[in-house]
Amino acid sequence: MITLPTQSGQLERYRLTGTPLLPRAPRGPLARTAFAAAHVVTDTIAERDPWQGSPAVDWDSTLKFRHFLWDQGLGLAEAMDTAQRGMGVDWLTAKELITRTMREAKAHPMHPRVASGAGTDHKAPDQLTSEAAILAAYCDQFEALEAAGSQAILMATRALPALGARPEIYHRIYRRLIDQAAEPVILHWLGEMFDPALAGYWGCASVAEASDFVISLIAENPGKVDGIKISLLDQAHEEAFRARLPAGVRLYTGDDFNYARLIEGDGTHHSHALLGIFAAIAPAAAQGLEALAGGDRAGFHRLLAPTEPLSREIFRAPTRFYKAGIAFLAWLNGHQPAFVMPAGFQSSRSISHYAQVFRLADQAGLLAEPDLAAERMALLCRMHGIEQG
Repeated sequence: MITLPTQSGQLERYRLTGTPLLPRAPRGPLARTAFAAAHVVTDTIAERDPWQGSPAVDWDSTLKFRHFLWDQGLGLAEAMDTAQRGMGVDWLTAKELITRTMREAKAHPMHPRVASGAGTDHKAPDQLTSEAAILAAYCDQFEALEAAGSQAILMATRALPALGARPEIYHRIYRRLIDQAAEPVILHWLGEMFDPALAGYWGCASVAEASDFVISLIAENPGKVDGIKISLLDQAHEEAFRARLPAGVRLYTGDDFNYARLIEGDGTHHSHALLGIFAAIAPAAAQGLEALAGGDRAGFHRLLAPTEPLSREIFRAPTRFYKAGIAFLAWLNGHQPAFVMPAGFQSSRSISHYAQVFRLADQAGLLAEPDLAAERMALLCRMHGIEQG
């Protein structure tokens, strides 16, 4: 039994009830292309200024976690917003992360897919005040990650909304980057709930107009677009959008609220996955996709359904703080020695939130070592003045 706070400001005694879902290698192919977006583990004893400069990274733990995902058959979305790009992790760290990850991926027996984020965050905002400067910044990062051997994810940049860019500027920049990429790229449409600085992306007045613009952009050269990740948390929009995509272009869901139904599909169209939550629920995600591949839809939903309340809690508003929940679960499950994040990001959520994540993870069978998880949850509670009886 452990004493936990509730979200109504009370304390309650909680007994773990879940049966751990053990991670394992896949027994066959997964039903969908699935990228888990992974976080960065902090080196807690390295001397650093947590709020300035590059973070201190525990490279062994960071890379070991990626092997944990690959061993279950999942691909990896590297150096994305889940890795705190622009929220505690700078480009120099991201570049080293991509290089180290690709070295590990090439040596891994399952030859996992890795796609990495290319953006403009190595330049200060006052250096990104023109179309040419934004394009050049993107090209710098594309060159670096392609040299490392990674597929490119064309991350949304804060610089274009800050510039007040119209659709024609987006078109010229994206057209150049798509056409010159070494291999087909993944586009990235991240809603303002994930990053308020991305409001109004694509330079359009509405989501409907933005959708028309993006579909037209992709249709100009669909052979150079692997797919597009959409993170708008709008199931109906995603279903309508993916039905309009050119043949062969994937919709990678970034909807951390409705992923099970979107991945299952409607019998005609379905979504693939590029999700931060998949790093937190890897055993359920991988085994669920394995079941779906075998035609076991009931098994797919049996594994995924308990994870959606957990995901909704981790990604609840303000959604951009979800990274803390991903790192918290990694700590509970023994994938890292401490719950400390770049820029002290663990402070972005309350103890009652972490307690609810703990409960929901237990109920979904996602606490691999319940005794360890309970011990660490109790320690975090004591640090917040909640004594254990």
